[in-house]
Amino acid sequence: MWPLGEEWLFQAWVESYVPLVAELDALAAEGHRDVLTLGVTPVLAAQLDHPRMRRDVGTWAGMAQLRAAEMASGPDPLRREAAAREHALASAAADLLAGRWSGGGSPVLRSLRDAGVVELLGGPSTHPFLPLLLPELASLALATGLADSTWRLGERPRGIWSPECGWRPELAEPLWRNGVGHFVVDEQLVRDAGGHPHAAWRVEGTDLVAVPRDLAVTNLVWSSRAGYPAAAAYRDFHARDAATGIRLWAVTHSADGAPGGAKAPYDPARADAQVDRDVAHFVAAVRHRLQHAHSVTSGPGLVVAAYDTELFGHWWHEGPRFLGRALRALRSAGVTVTTLEKALAAGHVGGELALGAGSWGAGKDYSVWDGPLVAELAHENEWLQRRWLDVVACERAEGRLGTRRPDLDQLLLTLWNALSSDWAFLVSRGQSVDYAWRRAEGHRADFHRLAALIEQGRTAEAGLEAVRQAVTDRTFPALDARLSSP
Repeated sequence: MWPLGEEWLFQAWVESYVPLVAELDALAAEGHRDVLTLGVTPVLAAQLDHPRMRRDVGTWAGMAQLRAAEMASGPDPLRREAAAREHALASAAADLLAGRWSGGGSPVLRSLRDAGVVELLGGPSTHPFLPLLLPELASLALATGLADSTWRLGERPRGIWSPECGWRPELAEPLWRNGVGHFVVDEQLVRDAGGHPHAAWRVEGTDLVAVPRDLAVTNLVWSSRAGYPAAAAYRDFHARDAATGIRLWAVTHSADGAPGGAKAPYDPARADAQVDRDVAHFVAAVRHRLQHAHSVTSGPGLVVAAYDTELFGHWWHEGPRFLGRALRALRSAGVTVTTLEKALAAGHVGGELALGAGSWGAGKDYSVWDGPLVAELAHENEWLQRRWLDVVACERAEGRLGTRRPDLDQLLLTLWNALSSDWAFLVSRGQSVDYAWRRAEGHRADFHRLAALIEQGRTAEAGLEAVRQAVTDRTFPALDARLSSP
């Protein structure tokens, strides 16, 4: 239920993924190619393809239409106007879900990639924080995620989004072993190693390329205090109508004249004009940043602006519109807009750096995922990994891996769900803490229950337990746990 779990997924699907793809489709129809690079977390790809999720998101969109229809029957003209807008948005989303998205997310993503509109990045399984995984598990998480992307999308990604931009030098070998060519890191990591954010950098002694996000440009949008989404005219994400959940108000500032600090009604025309102003500002800022890069590199510079996809549409209602207009305006202004892959092919690599450890989390270190608030969780996660290695080693030594093992397959899937970086992130940030602990502990308990049955040779009971867990947690159907260790 909202604000967690499946209902969050449906809202992001309807408010972010559907309108973003519609914007990309429009750009493609205008002839635009190599528009952007899109990271697709494997566990999200699995959700977007799942038959029940595809059915239920349509139901969710239908319920949004009903809520808008309910509001439209009231006497307040402003509420009726807002209801008409919301009904139109929900109806358009429902139509796209029944058409463009009817086969799930993978056909949509694959079509955009095959048309040359986007580059798709892969990633490890369920978004685990790679620096805190044992080396064998880091490699296995990458292998799981990249194999699933290949299975769904018909092509193995060469680049990845490392969860939370997490990096440590020991990850070079697992990345290389799994065929990864490039990955995104935080700007500070590159600066600490003596580089700059105006180019990508080869990791010292390897062919891996680390691409730093440019904070000066990224934060024009991303900053919670000064980023574009905080403008007074935009639709407020948090303020909702109590009865229907529909957002009726603008962000609003005291200077807007709302009495007593009240929110001003949302004005679509005013918000649209704000989009145009922010696009113009963004284009000017990118051009200025590229000129600065030229002064540093004496050649063409690189600016990488990286965001969570859900910022566009979910958190920032006008975000997809901004993105589409910004991409068009940048190209009209003479800026080369392209994908990471094409930028690297064009030579935007500055040399080699010995990258230290870091992330894009608070403090640019690992504390969000192993700090005092989540030290117990980090400890338990290490124990889960070691137990998995012990179970597989024992089964292999006993010669019990000759045929497919659904119980071991499910044990590995449950391990990945337990190791997701999101649980520690939510706890450290103080967001939905009880939910995060409950999810982490639930997956951990399932793992240990199934592992004990396998270790004790209780084959029939292990099979039944695997079936029980698979009802909700059969994340990667093509996974074969027998291939998980040398």
